Amino acid sequence: MITIVDYNAGNLTSVRRALARLGLPAQVSADPDTVRRAGRIIFPGVGHAAAAMAALRSRGLEAALREAFARGTPILGICLGCQIVLSRSEEGDTPCLGLLPGACLRFRLPDPALKIPHMGWNAVRVVRPHPVLAHLRPGDEFYFVHSYYPQPDDPTCVHTTCEYGLTFPAAIGVDNLFAVQFHAEKSGPVGLRLLQNFAEWEPC
Repeated sequence: MITIVDYNAGNLTSVRRALARLGLPAQVSADPDTVRRAGRIIFPGVGHAAAAMAALRSRGLEAALREAFARGTPILGICLGCQIVLSRSEEGDTPCLGLLPGACLRFRLPDPALKIPHMGWNAVRVVRPHPVLAHLRPGDEFYFVHSYYPQPDDPTCVHTTCEYGLTFPAAIGVDNLFAVQFHAEKSGPVGLRLLQNFAEWEPC
């Protein structure tokens, strides 16, 4: 059973529908004990980092996620859930979960013609293979909507990059945590393949 974390950050229905298309059993929960006991966790979200962290703390989910990570539970972060697994975010100068050392940075683009937020379909490039990225082909595109991007302290934690005025990390990971800046659940067949890979992934 995959547990989708509900911390009032939206996008839960899209994730659950994508999992249902794959025939993967899933539940949405805001209960910290359910998150602690989960076999797998998807940590999605859209919105503001400070509001998200406040909601996680008020619901007791911050501690539950840290405990699940320490226990080795496979965790997939999506969009905001990719950003706030890092140590801090420039969005509101917000201390975050710190599961993976690093910062979430705001786009500062040299080309004024490029719009922020970055929105639309973009190809990602695999720079470090990972089981969750199995069967990803050069040129495969995912759907992005974001004004900030993840930047781990350790460059070996970057698994894919994307180009939008600069080269930024689009998928990051460490141990039993994998996180993507794009919306896998809204990225058609290639996104569904990634979700299936996550469901089958057994971290070492």
